[in-house]
Amino acid sequence: MSRFIEIVEVGPRDGLQNEKALLSVEEKLDLIRRLEAAGARRTEVVSFVNPNRVPQMAGAEEIMDALGGPDPKRSRIGLVLNMRGWERCLSTGCDEANVVVCASDGFGVKNQGATVNQQLDTLAAIVERQAVEGGPPITATISVAFGCPFDGEVSQDQVVAIAREAAAMNVPEIAIADTIGVADPWTVRKRIDAVRAAAPDARLRMHFHDTRNTGLANAFASVEAGVDILDASVGGLGGCPFAPAATGNIGTEDLVYMLERAGFETGYDLEALIAIGRDISERLGKAPASSLARAGGFPK
Repeated sequence: MSRFIEIVEVGPRDGLQNEKALLSVEEKLDLIRRLEAAGARRTEVVSFVNPNRVPQMAGAEEIMDALGGPDPKRSRIGLVLNMRGWERCLSTGCDEANVVVCASDGFGVKNQGATVNQQLDTLAAIVERQAVEGGPPITATISVAFGCPFDGEVSQDQVVAIAREAAAMNVPEIAIADTIGVADPWTVRKRIDAVRAAAPDARLRMHFHDTRNTGLANAFASVEAGVDILDASVGGLGGCPFAPAATGNIGTEDLVYMLERAGFETGYDLEALIAIGRDISERLGKAPASSLARAGGFPK
């Protein structure tokens, strides 16, 4: 089997944003550089949010400045929630922008201070500005796409409606995010099929949290459904400050092991990922959440 699965490393952003320990800019840069040396080609490195609300994400401009200019072998991604975030993303020279649209009003108001319709208006305004002024490629990330901690169940129709709007804006990539880790593999398959029908020209990307131990099963379902782009976080780090009880993402090393054991290609150095996951967890004062960090790979 020679199919390549692209793994977008989100540890430096999603992995750190809910941690009690605050890392310095230098520590974040060390993490990013080690991940890139281990094979990360697309990495979510910063979040353009208010550092007073999410202090773990402070230093975005300093990080991007220290990483230097464009690198044809690397893509550094910034998370964008609003027009101010887009302007910061532009000014720092990010290679890509993940623009978030929440699938529920409850989470949208808590996380971004905006309803779904208001967030879609923001996405449209950003796309329009990009078309006129230029800027990095945009991914529309649909968060809480399987369930919301405030509004409860999120229907397929809610997610499809957002995907259809993003497709009408010609957004090239749509990420479907299980922000609080409530999805199951069967629903994942159905939701992928529905979004693909609504946005046939967009690349699909999946983002899973392992809150209820279904993350890898959902990743498997995604690959079986034909998705070639998955998010993961080294060490299984992650969570959302505005999603009660949400825990980490799929561990990058766990996902790489599963895929490569089955014969897929990922381009990552598994042993290096395991070492990074152990080291960053120790630095944060916690045990690694990923299984590979505890058990190691096989065969040894």
